[in-house]
Amino acid sequence: MRIDFDPEAMGRTPLYKLLTSVVVPRPIAWVATVSANGTANLAPHSFFTVASVAPPIVQFTSVGRKDSLRNVEDTGEFVVNFAPEGLFEQINATATDFPHGVSEFEAVGVAQEASARVKPPRVAGAPVALECVVHSTLGLGDATVVFGRVVHAAIDEEVLVDGHAEITRLRPLARLGKDEWGTVGDVLELARVRYADWEGERPGKG
Repeated sequence: MRIDFDPEAMGRTPLYKLLTSVVVPRPIAWVATVSANGTANLAPHSFFTVASVAPPIVQFTSVGRKDSLRNVEDTGEFVVNFAPEGLFEQINATATDFPHGVSEFEAVGVAQEASARVKPPRVAGAPVALECVVHSTLGLGDATVVFGRVVHAAIDEEVLVDGHAEITRLRPLARLGKDEWGTVGDVLELARVRYADWEGERPGKG
């Protein structure tokens, strides 16, 4: 038996907890930005995905008006750093509500390196960095979706196998519900079935 929930009858916090516990796992964009006065900011955002390939656009959502959002609005640039399992504690620490103007890079002790095409720095220990310029933003209630065009991608050769970023080497973190995080478990591989082969390959046939 299922239990029914009415979003309009629920308060914001219970609804947030419900949605973030069932929309799982969520990849993490570890977003680096720079304020108008030059302070580097770093924060994890788990409402994150690819929006388009041609042109290459990724998106993350800022729930509320956080420094990441203010900075991309002011400067038009950001870097999405990959969130690997090995930097788990640092990633979590950069979600701390530091006062405006405090650099999470410095407060948490996250090593940084210069980006190739944008001003915000990259996380030196992240195996992947996507340098972006803001394409557009979209306000939705108490949140803002930021769309960024990828102008440069930097990937550690150690995670590449024949030019492909290998999941077992990337070891991505994901956000779940409450204070839960996910790591890579079993990896299933299954090719898509072409329609021409559908009758012979239909799941459950026979």
